[in-house]
Amino acid sequence: MAFLKSVYIAITGPFRKSIRNKLILIMVVLTVLPVIIVTLLATDNTRASMEDEVLASNLSRIGWTGDYLEQELSGLNTIVYTIFISPALNEYLRVLDETSNASLYDVQKEVIDTITSVSYSANENLFDIQLYMLKNHKQFKISMMQTAIKTPPHIPDMYLRMIAGKEDYLIQNSTETPGYFELTRSLNRFETKEQLGFVTLKVNWKITADAMDLINPGLESTVFIADQAGKIMFQPSGTQKQEDVEGLLQQMGSGPGYLKTKDNYVFYDTLDPWGLKLVKMIPMSQINQSARTTLQYGLIVGAVSIVVSLAIAIIMAWTSSKPIVKLARSMQNLSFMKDENISPTKRVDEIGLLELKMYNMSQRIRDHIKTEYSINLEKQTAQLKALQAQINPHFLQNTLQLIGGMAFSQTPDRLYAVIKALSDMFRYVIREPNEWVELEKEFNHLRNYLFIQGQRYPNRIVTQIAVEPGLEICQIPKLILQPIAENAFIHGFDLKSSSWTLTVKAARYGQGMLITVQDNGKGMSAERLDRVNRKLQIDADSIGTSGDHIGLSNVAARIRLHDGPDYGVTMESVLGLGTTVRIYLPMTEMGEN
Repeated sequence: MAFLKSVYIAITGPFRKSIRNKLILIMVVLTVLPVIIVTLLATDNTRASMEDEVLASNLSRIGWTGDYLEQELSGLNTIVYTIFISPALNEYLRVLDETSNASLYDVQKEVIDTITSVSYSANENLFDIQLYMLKNHKQFKISMMQTAIKTPPHIPDMYLRMIAGKEDYLIQNSTETPGYFELTRSLNRFETKEQLGFVTLKVNWKITADAMDLINPGLESTVFIADQAGKIMFQPSGTQKQEDVEGLLQQMGSGPGYLKTKDNYVFYDTLDPWGLKLVKMIPMSQINQSARTTLQYGLIVGAVSIVVSLAIAIIMAWTSSKPIVKLARSMQNLSFMKDENISPTKRVDEIGLLELKMYNMSQRIRDHIKTEYSINLEKQTAQLKALQAQINPHFLQNTLQLIGGMAFSQTPDRLYAVIKALSDMFRYVIREPNEWVELEKEFNHLRNYLFIQGQRYPNRIVTQIAVEPGLEICQIPKLILQPIAENAFIHGFDLKSSSWTLTVKAARYGQGMLITVQDNGKGMSAERLDRVNRKLQIDADSIGTSGDHIGLSNVAARIRLHDGPDYGVTMESVLGLGTTVRIYLPMTEMGEN
């Protein structure tokens, strides 16, 4: 859910933040959407028209082809009837009924001659003619290549099937000769309908070639002839699964028609009375291909219209929103902290009125801020100078007592070193005019302070000062290290009997500088540390002279005042182990600010 929300914000963000983007979007929608709708409707209408044309033409062709194939099959049926009514066959049947074998040979010869004559005069795709008599189980097989009479050991399976089903005709593919089919008709006695035998014509499927060409299947179409059981008997083109055909045949009607499946248009016709189905399948992609040219032209025209509409919409939106955007950018870039040479607008419409009011308002705000800023700056400057002029009176008193005691017990050179360190501290506080000094000068001031404290507490203080090379000339606020070190002596080392350790380091930290002041004093509890850190954050916006942590608070306030909220002071402390103060400063050299 969070991901979807972020995506929604990312998409709608440019439009929520800019009235120009909103106006462009509205203009684009109003101009482009109608063009897209018209293009899609025209494309769909074109495809529908092409679909109607394909349906009508293929229904006509499938009907014509079905009639043609019925005529071809009727011609074959005529051949069978010619044999049935031939005098030779009738004489042969009479002789069989009289069981006179004396003249059977001559009658058989006449039957063979009759069938041979019919075979020569029949269709060129007729391969052979078979006559099977049930009474004497004789089978005559006549073709252009041979003539044979034999007595099979049992009735052939296809005749047994017709006898069992009392079928008058049967069409099936030849099991002996691939590419041929067998048309079988039952020979019945006219008076009693008794089955006397069967006539079978073996015919090449090429007899349907002209009819299949009439359908004009195309490269992607599939054409086939199937029997009543759904078995494909002949398929000159395309590929089709047998199980698909069985399912399609169950949905087909008796006459010409079509079905629409998921992927194909299926056209069909029934070849009566044979029960065969003529089927043509056209992939929908082929119809789409037929409409593709028109669709491409429509898309080209639509694309050009969309581009033109986009250009017009963007130009209109850009022109209409230009003064509004200009006004918004003027307000966004307006600075109240410095004077700007902005000429009042000369527009007389509503946008011009807004610009004029904004100009007058900004001038008044700038004057007010300048007055308030000057007052606050003078106040803070006075406070800071007062702070810089301070020397902790307790430290001064203790140092003077140290000097007095050393006058009686120490050598003049040691006494001079303490006096010189104190003098340098006074000179640095009073005579250094700049609020910002080089890091090296601030560390020298800290060394003088630590030297005097070392003389006050001999053999108890261990100090370590380290500055990363290259940072000596960087500028830092004046008098920020000595107050922190003084806090360590007042609050950290107080009442601590063991040795004292104070470490001060300056190093690079990212793009800035980090100064660390660490002591091994008594530390503070977590609750007090939290109060001190919160006080550092609260007091960072003002310079004061009261409180237990005047030095640290003022250091934080001065850094925040000058460098912003990204810099300042943080403190870490563990009760009984010590305290660490970290000062984050930008790394700038003198003269850059």
